[in-house]
Amino acid sequence: MSTDPIFRSQPYLRDLHTRVVALTSEGGVICAGSVFYPTGGGQPGDAGWLRWPGGTLEIATAVKGDGDSIILVPAEPAALPPPGTQVRQELAWDRRHRHMRVHTALHLLSVVIPLPVTGGQIGVDKGRLDFDMPEPPEDLAALEAQLNALIARDLAVTEDWITDAELAANPGLVKTLRVAPPVGQGRVRLIRIGGGADQVDLQPCGGTHVARTGEIGPVRLGKIEKKGRQNRRVSLHLS
Repeated sequence: MSTDPIFRSQPYLRDLHTRVVALTSEGGVICAGSVFYPTGGGQPGDAGWLRWPGGTLEIATAVKGDGDSIILVPAEPAALPPPGTQVRQELAWDRRHRHMRVHTALHLLSVVIPLPVTGGQIGVDKGRLDFDMPEPPEDLAALEAQLNALIARDLAVTEDWITDAELAANPGLVKTLRVAPPVGQGRVRLIRIGGGADQVDLQPCGGTHVARTGEIGPVRLGKIEKKGRQNRRVSLHLS
């Protein structure tokens, strides 16, 4: 069973008319298509609503199911639309958009701190990356200024696709040490920030992003936290 990941090709789409194809034994709903991003890669699943004639269901999150299916998880037990029902998915858009802003900002954070990434998390108002960083940076304010300068350049954020073999031949594209990009489908999605001489970043990613860096807005960096012998956590906050 598979769900068409509409959020990937149309990250700004806020609602979708689709069809229920199955219900899970735990009370989840699987649709033919989804504007809801499922939890993964440090990005939380989307929330919102599912509406159909005679019913409304609040969706707390979305998760990956068997195969390529996406399961919409209700906020509380409620009557579910049976398979075959035509429904309208509606995103909690402000929450999703903030995830997009934070996610793209974290890609830029990995540019101004060019060290291997050991973990990450995306939230509504802030995000963080963990780095293999034996010593803390000497000038956090300078890093924050560099990050905001990249954001202010209003660089285009686009996607490309390469084959699994091309990724294997270019291991430098992968910045994460402990989380490998999804392979096995024959191709891998890349997120590019900037283009040509203005390109500043290119890395595998399956998440949702803003169309231009200027949409992120100013950010500030939090304190550097030590998380192990060489790991350090750097947080950023939206303004």
